[in-house]
Amino acid sequence: MTSGPAAPRTPRPRPPGRGVPLALLAPALLGLAFLLVPLLALLVRAPWRSLPEQLTSPEVWQALRLSLFCATAATALSLVVGVPLAWLLARTEFRGRGLVRALVTLPLVLPPVVGGVALLLALGRNGVVGQYLDAWFGISLPFTTAGVVLAETFVAMPFLVISVEGTLRAADPRFEEAAATLGASRFTAFRRVTLPLIAPGVAAGAVLAWARALGEFGATITFAGNFPGRTQTMPLAVYLALQNDPAAAIALSLVLLAVSVAVLAGLRDRWMRTA
Repeated sequence: MTSGPAAPRTPRPRPPGRGVPLALLAPALLGLAFLLVPLLALLVRAPWRSLPEQLTSPEVWQALRLSLFCATAATALSLVVGVPLAWLLARTEFRGRGLVRALVTLPLVLPPVVGGVALLLALGRNGVVGQYLDAWFGISLPFTTAGVVLAETFVAMPFLVISVEGTLRAADPRFEEAAATLGASRFTAFRRVTLPLIAPGVAAGAVLAWARALGEFGATITFAGNFPGRTQTMPLAVYLALQNDPAAAIALSLVLLAVSVAVLAGLRDRWMRTA
């Protein structure tokens, strides 16, 4: 008994990642080097011997304490107003919602210095709103610690809003509807049902906002100035030290780099689950 001709074998597909074209590999490695070499240079040129002395100086601790306080206060303020704003964008239909979303995300692409100028025109002593705050309540926000918090909130809150809105859109609204059928008001349903569901997204957005606020420079120096002990945060201290004491500037930069790495490590699991 003779068997027929063997069927042609279907070629097995190559696993992804093998046989990368040189035309793609070369620019990819160049882009990777472009991102990593400056960070490696920061580590190579760091004054490791004098680093403890640099980091324990009173000026560094003063700027670090102020940075941590202002970034935390800006994050808290972003949570108070940003989470309801994200809920409004994700759960309600109204005319002009796309425009509102675009305006909310505008600080992400707006140059921070322009944001500082806008804050001055709005909340400065002669600003659109600031003139009334000064005349009626004697409140002057520019060049104060409160001004630092507002400047950081302006640039950091969009990160929180985007993260929370995305989590809200992924959450099943039927849980809220079920709570409403049981007699819960919309606010009670949000507080008791929705908020626990989106807690991981809120936490991730808060961490991103905190990290962005900690590294804010342009809006802060424009709206709040650079006064040691009152408005001089870590990025401002790095800029000032770079002109007079490069070793101190590198030491301060290492602190901010360590914070950034810690934030990325804390959010890695969430990014992996999203992927």
